[in-house]
Amino acid sequence: MAELFSSHIIKASKEGPNGLIIAGVHGDEYEPVLAVLKLINQLKETLIAGSITLVPITNRNAYFSGARVGEDKLDLARTCPGDSQGTITQQVAAEISELIKKADFFIDMHTGGDLFDISPLSGYMLHQDPSVLDTQRAMAAAFNLPIVWGTSPELEGRTLSVARDANVPAIYSEYRGGGYRAEGVDDLVEGCENVLKYFGMLPGQASQANIQYTLEDNKPGSGHLQVMHPAPEEGIFIAQVDLGDSVSEGDKLGYLLRENGEKGADIIAQRSGMVFLKRAVPMAKAGDALAGILPIQ
Repeated sequence: MAELFSSHIIKASKEGPNGLIIAGVHGDEYEPVLAVLKLINQLKETLIAGSITLVPITNRNAYFSGARVGEDKLDLARTCPGDSQGTITQQVAAEISELIKKADFFIDMHTGGDLFDISPLSGYMLHQDPSVLDTQRAMAAAFNLPIVWGTSPELEGRTLSVARDANVPAIYSEYRGGGYRAEGVDDLVEGCENVLKYFGMLPGQASQANIQYTLEDNKPGSGHLQVMHPAPEEGIFIAQVDLGDSVSEGDKLGYLLRENGEKGADIIAQRSGMVFLKRAVPMAKAGDALAGILPIQ
């Protein structure tokens, strides 16, 4: 059987944790892929303890199609722990899940892909084990993006839900989207290196200078981006807010324009806070996410 994805293992001479860093779970998220490729080259010379497994393109079928999902139309980030005898995405989910279970810590890097523009953030599930949760908080802070966000642990099908069930400390990152952002590559590389510094696998201290907001939200579904402010009808989303804007519940975020040119539904803020997600592709089907708000004032 053809290789589902390529992994690169780098080992230091000194004992230490066994980490796993992956990218390319979705095929239209390029900055994380380039960041992992850069890490593969850099860590060969700089790792001082432990071992790190790096997977630059987890979902090759989607990646080489330039799409979020592969030919079977399954979302890898909703398919874990997968099925080794199933479709291509189910097989990848099964194989990456096994790597996650064997790791001492795990990082999964994302962007908003073609569809969304997302404020740079690191996130984690609010794990019921205090020691796992504390490690995840420290990892997310070490990743040193402007937003650190802990969310409800009940979401299934994710790489992080596999880590949750295996008690493996895990974080993910989101970094913009809606087009390629070259600056994101270096920021993601630095984030991973900072986490490795936290674990004593690289020399130096992890910086937290870029963090602006830290919040935890245990409300069910709090980390599910694709259901935020769903479109009530089909149309072109005309956004009237930008990332970082402060809004109050009831404020107008934008509106939908119907195909005949008539103005459709207004999109109203469902909570007060800061806009951190905005749809980047204007055309939306009914139910598609249009915007996201974090409870930050």
